[in-house]
Formats: sequence, structure tokens, C-alpha cells
Amino acid sequence: MGTFARHWTRIAVTLIPLVIALLHASGAMPLGFLQRFDEFLYDARLRATMPKTMDERIVIVDIDEKSLAEIGRWPWGRNRMAQLTDELFDRQQVAVVGFDVVFAEPDDSSGLKRLRQLAESELKDQPGFAARVDQLAPGLDYDAAFARSLRKRPVVLGYYFSSDRGGGRTGVLPAPVIRRQDLNGHPIRLTSWNGYAANIEQIAMAAPAAGFFNPIVDGDGVVRSVPLIAGYEDGYYESLSLAMFRLLLGAPAVEPGYARDRFFSRSYQGLESVVLRLGQKSLGIPVDNRVAALVPFRGPGGAQGGSFRYVSASDLVVQRLPAGSLKGKIILVGTTAPGLQDLRSTPMGETYPGVETHANMISGLLDGRLMVKPDYAVGYDVVVLFIAGVALALALPLISAPKAVLVSLGVLAAVVGLNFWLFLGVGLVLPMAAALALILTAFGLNMSYGYFIESRSKRELANLFGTYVPPELVDEMVKAPDNYTMQAVNKELTVMFCDMRGFTKMSERMEPVQLQELLNAVFNRLSDIIRSHRGTIDKYMGDCVMAFWGAPVDTAEHAHLAVQSAMEMVQAVRLINDEHREKGLPDIGVGIGLNTGMMCVGDMGSQVRRSYTVIGDAVNLGARLEGLSKTYGVDIVVSESTRKLAPACAWQELDRVRVKGKEQSVAIFWPVAPADALEPAQSQELKTWAAFLKAYRAQDWEQCDLLLLNLLRMNPKKYLYELYSERVASMKLLPFDPEWDGATNFENK
Repeated sequence: MGTFARHWTRIAVTLIPLVIALLHASGAMPLGFLQRFDEFLYDARLRATMPKTMDERIVIVDIDEKSLAEIGRWPWGRNRMAQLTDELFDRQQVAVVGFDVVFAEPDDSSGLKRLRQLAESELKDQPGFAARVDQLAPGLDYDAAFARSLRKRPVVLGYYFSSDRGGGRTGVLPAPVIRRQDLNGHPIRLTSWNGYAANIEQIAMAAPAAGFFNPIVDGDGVVRSVPLIAGYEDGYYESLSLAMFRLLLGAPAVEPGYARDRFFSRSYQGLESVVLRLGQKSLGIPVDNRVAALVPFRGPGGAQGGSFRYVSASDLVVQRLPAGSLKGKIILVGTTAPGLQDLRSTPMGETYPGVETHANMISGLLDGRLMVKPDYAVGYDVVVLFIAGVALALALPLISAPKAVLVSLGVLAAVVGLNFWLFLGVGLVLPMAAALALILTAFGLNMSYGYFIESRSKRELANLFGTYVPPELVDEMVKAPDNYTMQAVNKELTVMFCDMRGFTKMSERMEPVQLQELLNAVFNRLSDIIRSHRGTIDKYMGDCVMAFWGAPVDTAEHAHLAVQSAMEMVQAVRLINDEHREKGLPDIGVGIGLNTGMMCVGDMGSQVRRSYTVIGDAVNLGARLEGLSKTYGVDIVVSESTRKLAPACAWQELDRVRVKGKEQSVAIFWPVAPADALEPAQSQELKTWAAFLKAYRAQDWEQCDLLLLNLLRMNPKKYLYELYSERVASMKLLPFDPEWDGATNFENK
């Protein structure tokens, strides 16, 4: 929870596109560009997955340019349509014929109407004229001839609904397949019109069925779906494709299909399916909330599209096609001639034959291959958006940029994969645009926030601390920059003072530039050791380096790391001296003081100059200990507080001292070696030395002389033993002092 709290701003920024996407998906704030994007994605999925094979069951009889040139301009006389119908059923023996045209006006092209007018007016006195007209009427009544061709044959006529202010109505509608009372009080939200243009009564009554051929045109002018059922007044009527499909099945009854696993109230306005029932058998056709289905396009449209066979209508009228060539086929009569205006914009192209949309629908109905956008698409979209959005909001702010890319790609792949699986496997068309936009926007906002906001703070942090602390510590700090500031705090730290000796003599013999290069080279070597052990370099003071451990990054082993650094620095100085001897330069020495305690660390200084440093009594003691290293003839002097926190070393206690400004004495130590690398001789020497210090503080000078003799035999060159030999010699001249605590007082800094 603490991690989330630190990144709450970035999480909130990432949640912004989620809120917008949810408002769009729920319909509270629909965004047109996302709707267009969803339509684009649907079109792309459809084109990528359509079979692109020919359905041999369906044939389109095309009133094309060739037919118009040969037979004449449209509309043709009904005698020609009768010839065409007779040819299809008598010679070609087709299964069913559907007309994607409407016969909304009587056919007067034969002249019969004018002859009857003459018989009743100008030529009514002409003997036998009216009788002759009556004799000719059966052959000249083209509508009657066409009606005779339709009667008792499996034919579906086409008509269309319209919506205008006047609600114009022409022709005769077929009987509705569902009436309002069949819905049992459930209102249906579907496509409704207030007018129609249907076939004239004489033709309409001759055909067994009729269906409307209106498509649904989306906001971008593209036809993607067709309503299977549409409403007009108190009736619900079937489409041309559904009417032909029903005729093929034996004219089953049409029933509304409600979801079986859902309780419907009167406020629910949707169907799950259109049910076709014939006896005990039933077939459910899935529909969307407009009682429509998406057109399952098979491929590009037109005679060259390869989805359906096209036959020129003129070839049938003049009987060029061999008899039985279309036996058992499903026939759709329509037009592709541009002047007849039945070309639609679809996902397959901008000039797609309208008649072929019905062919695709019939093909899909036959194969059970209809795509549908279910009524729960909104709920699906909301759930996917919520899961993806929350997952990204909680994950992206906490991980690195490469991992954020992988996580975002993973969520994107999951959303797209689920959507495609439902599309291909179940035939569900579900929204995806909002989810894709959410993922990309959330990723973009998160990365932008990280770069422009957090990266700025990280860069500032790196600029602040980069010259003090090792790069690896800066890398740790920039992961949570809010945790690190220059503000002063009290913390337990370990401080180091390292003074290099011998540079004064060298400065007398070397040019300033040479001395500068030499000093910088030594500082670089020692600074690298400090930084490699997570130390923070405080400052360089002449030939002295000041550093500390435990800030700005918390380090539990700060004392241990400081001791390790000190021992490696001593070894590095020995190697430097080896190099100096080869160059004829004098040796340099080093004195290091280490102390652990509470210190104030932070940005200190003035408006002119500031630095990240430590202050306090514990810091002052560290500086005093560095000065004592020369007194005791050792390279490193460590306080007791540091020694307790670094048990991995073998220690030799040097003394108890009382430095200037401190009333309490402190024990000081020298690190002999790592505890696991201590040699037996060294171990024996330390035991002897511990016995000596005990005798020394008890003022047992004879025992001290004896132990010192042994110690000098073990290590004759050690200055510490010579120092204590002189002290014992001096102390032996003084009387026994019961108040003496064994500490050595130092008044100098």
C-alpha cells in the first residue's frame, strides 16, 4: 500500500483514459471517433476472415448493362418478367426465386389501357371494336400474365419501407410474420418505418411471400447489417433474405426468441433471436438489439468477385442458357447496372451490388454463419475496460519502461485474442476500439508522465547526489525519488576521515601541476574504493577525504562497509608506494579515523555554497580518531561503536582515550585482519596484548614489562609496543593511583 501511495498521482493519470472509455462504452458520453474505429476494426476482421469462395447454391440473375442494351431500358414489360419467371421454373427448374426489385405500378406498356379508353370514347360506335379489345386483353394484360407466372410457385417478391414526413404508401404489404399481440406485452426496439412502396395488388396476391430489402446504413454511409424483422404500425415484417430462407425450409412460423436465462420485464426492449418453428422443430437465428444481423460477406462483390455466380437476365429471357443449367439453385433477381442505383457502400467496397448483400445473408442463414453483435456487448466492453484499465493503472507506475512495454503488449494481446476468439469461434462481434484506445493511451500517458514528471525529478536527484554517492546508489534512489531529499535528518551513520601523509615533502620537490596530477590520481583510487562500498563522499579537504555510510540510501551494514573500505584503502596506498618507488618518488602514508553514531545529515551551507554533509559530535570524534592514528603508529583507528557493528574483523584494542571536548573516554581499535583470515601467530599476539592491557589498567607494571617483552619478541617492529614501553617506564616512577581509569587524555585536535 505504501508503494501505491507513493505513485498515486501516476496511477490517477493512468486511470483518466479508463474513466473516459467507460463513459463512452456505457453510452453516457459516446465518442464518434471510437465508434468509427470500432467499425474500421470490424471491417478489417471481416475482410481478414471471409472465406473468399463461391457459394454454388445461389445464383444472381443480373439485370446488367448487357440486358438493358438487348431487352430495353428498365422497367421491362411484365410480359418479359413473365418470360423470365417461366424460364427459371420451367426450363431451368430452380428451387426458389427472390426479386430484389419492386413492381409498384401497373404495366401499361402493351397499350391495352389506351385501347379500352378508345373503346369507351372515340371508337365506342365502331362495330366490334370493344369486343375485339376484350378478345386481345388476356394477351395484352402483362400484369396478369406476370401474376399467372408467379402463382403457385416458390417466389418471394421484394418491397421497401420508407420514412418521410408524409408516410407515403403504395401497393399491398404481405401479412406480417409477427403481430404485436404475439409479443406478450414485451416491446421490441427494432427498425421501424412509417411508409412503404410495395407491389401492386394483382402481383402481390399471386406470390406466396414477400420481404423488404432495406439494409441498415451506418453513420459512415456503409451497409454492414440487415434487419431480419422490421416494424410497421402493429405488425412486424420479414426481410427478403429471411422470407426466401423460410420458403426453402417449408414456411415455418416466426416467433420472438427471448433469452432463457434472463428475467425480462416490460422495460426490456430486445430479442436474443428470431425463432423459426415448423412442427416440433425450431431454429433460432441470433439477432442484435435492432433485430438485425451483420451481413456475412463472402468476398468482393460483382460478377468478377467470385462469391456468387452471375447470369445475365437477357440470356434467360432469350433462352441462351441450356435447360437445367440452374436446376435446384436459389435465384435472386437484381441489378448491377449503375443507372438503376442499387450499388451500396459496404466493407467490401464502395460500389457493391445491393442484390449480393441478400445473397450473402441467405448463404449465412443456410450455413448458420451469421455474425451478430449481442445485446450484452455494452456489458462486455465495460468489464474488459475495467479489468484492463485497473491492471495497467496499478502495474505501469511500479515497473520500468521495458517491463511496461511488455505488460501493455500482454494486455493488448489478451484483449485482441479474446475478441478474435469470440469473433471466429462463436460468431460474436464485440467492441474493441475503446479497449485498444485505453491501452495505448494509458501506456502513452504513463510513459509521458514518467519521462516528463518523474524523470525530471530523477534527473534532479541524480544531479544533486551524483557527485556524492556511487552510480549504483543513484540508480536505487531514482526508483523512488520521493524518498530522498536534501532535508536534514538525524541518523546513525559511520563517518570516515582519511588523511594522506607525505604530500608536504613532495610539494617541496614537485611542480604544482605534477603534484596536482599525483594527488588527483591518489584521490581517484581511494574514492573508487569508497564508492564501491556504497560510501558517500562528503568532501576533499586539501590532502584529506571525508566520507560517510548510511545516507542518503539506508544501509544496514554501514559500519562493516566503512571498515572494509578503510582496509582496502590502506592496501591501495601500499600499491601506490610500490609505483612511487619505481618512479623515484617518496612514499606516502595514510591515517584513517572511523566512528559510528547519531549524526545530522543534509544540505548544509549558505546561499553562496551548499553541500550534502554530516555534522555532530560523532563526526568530530571521527576527525579526532584520524589524528590519533599517527600517535599509535597504525593506519586505521576505529571507535568502539564502529567495532561492535563490524564483527567480521579481528580487532586489537589500542587504548582508552579522552579527546578534547569529550569527558567520557572511548576505546579505540585497529582492524588486524578479517576474522576468518587471522593467522595463529596473530591470534596468539592478540591474546598476549589483551593480557597486557589488563595488567596496564591494573597498574601491574612488572607484569606489563614481562608481557611487553613477549610482544616485542613476537613483533619487534611494531611502534605500538614501543609506545607502551615508554609509558610503562614513566608510570613506574609514579605512585599507585586508585582513581586512574586507564585512559589517555589528548588536549590537541
